[in-house]
Amino acid sequence: MTKDTRSNYLTGAEGLVKLLDQHKVKYIFGLCGDTSLPFYDALYRLNHSIKHVLTRDERSASYMADAYARVTGKVGVCEGPSGGGATYIIPGVVEANESSISVISITSDVPTTSIGHFPLTELNQKELFKPLTKWNEILNNPKKLGENIRKAFKMSTSGRPGACHLSFPFDVQTAEISDEDIWVNKKYCRFPSDPIKPDPKKIDLIAKEISKAKNPIIICGGAIKNSFAEKELKKLVEKLNIVLATSVTGKGTLEDVHPNSLGVVGSNGGSLYTREVLQRSDLVIFIGCRAGSVTTEKWQYPSSKSKIIHIDIDPQVIGANYKTYISLVADAKKSLIELNKKIKKNNFNGDKIVKGTKRKKFTEFNKLCKEKKGLIKPERIVKEINNAMPDNAYIVVDPGTPCPYFSAYYNFKKSGRYFITNRAHGALGYALPASIGVQIGKPKNKVVSVMGDGSFGFAVGELETAKRLNLPIIFVVISNSVYGWI
Repeated sequence: MTKDTRSNYLTGAEGLVKLLDQHKVKYIFGLCGDTSLPFYDALYRLNHSIKHVLTRDERSASYMADAYARVTGKVGVCEGPSGGGATYIIPGVVEANESSISVISITSDVPTTSIGHFPLTELNQKELFKPLTKWNEILNNPKKLGENIRKAFKMSTSGRPGACHLSFPFDVQTAEISDEDIWVNKKYCRFPSDPIKPDPKKIDLIAKEISKAKNPIIICGGAIKNSFAEKELKKLVEKLNIVLATSVTGKGTLEDVHPNSLGVVGSNGGSLYTREVLQRSDLVIFIGCRAGSVTTEKWQYPSSKSKIIHIDIDPQVIGANYKTYISLVADAKKSLIELNKKIKKNNFNGDKIVKGTKRKKFTEFNKLCKEKKGLIKPERIVKEINNAMPDNAYIVVDPGTPCPYFSAYYNFKKSGRYFITNRAHGALGYALPASIGVQIGKPKNKVVSVMGDGSFGFAVGELETAKRLNLPIIFVVISNSVYGWI
């Protein structure tokens, strides 16, 4: 193909590459197909800073993009071909969307002129992705290519972050567009962008209610890490000497060794002893947490009679599971900043409560670690990895057998995004490809990927990807020869 020499001429595929590059995208995870060839050709020919990571299937590509976004705060980008490629890429897109992680999925499509004529791989991608994403669009108008790509980045990063999808027909990839449409708003290159500010009156009410409590507890979800609010949370916890618990996704919002860190609560990392702390609490403050079935043990702890304060950026979350005494729709970090200004120093004896609870919890854990009879205990695996890894190691676990053990017992000495798992939907086969996304995003850090033998079978092909890229990931397979946690 001879490229047009006019300075303002670009193909749609070239425009996409340039727009991704200007949005500071450094990696695209994906797999090629015949409808993607113009895009791949543009990636090959143009000068840009993007590296394409070839995966063994589209599902893995979406998991890599999800995990990359989790550890970097940048938009994760994955791509795949039409038809089966579009259906295969869905699991990671859904996981990212439900976990409020900014991911953009791009799937090529058949030419717009052949739709309805039964071409190979024809599929109504817009309807397929409609219930699974925050926003999705078909790039069927070359004149609106730039507008729609910019909108995808804005929608993915602003408000409650999530996944967006773009369908890119073959003929639009080769169509002519103007280079005047190639520009971006750089504020939407990372997430969260455009964070919602809290209502000052609600902040006053929350501060007042906390001061009246006798035995309050804070339960945080993944939003603290997503909004980089760990320091603000720690300041509030220490100011109040309050108990801080987390969901599985929220693990790491406060370092596990902190005297006020109770750890994970619920059915996938909690214990009888952490449950008792919840039962004694007279005020529960959810921050960036959906209060879903796992965190609350199917809405039993806290009970429906508990007094609830709920802070979340998503208004659909608040009141969905508990009657809320005070609700605040706002960004977690901005809310904590304002709360720290208003809240008065207090002492709820959170450190004493946590110390007694952890003593009982880890006494049982340490006994199991020492058992030498029979097969190795998962508790011992957790402890040995914990002892061997540096403080800034990333631990990526599958949602099956490894998750409850690492959620409950792995002690992070630093707060941050060091614990990665897919608890929104809990699909098997996540840890192996996700660890590749983590290692690419954090090349200087140790990365450990832990999975069951069932999950390993889902994603074993990506071992070739890790080897091809020379990634120094440590893979651990906990084999019990069954689908034991599914």
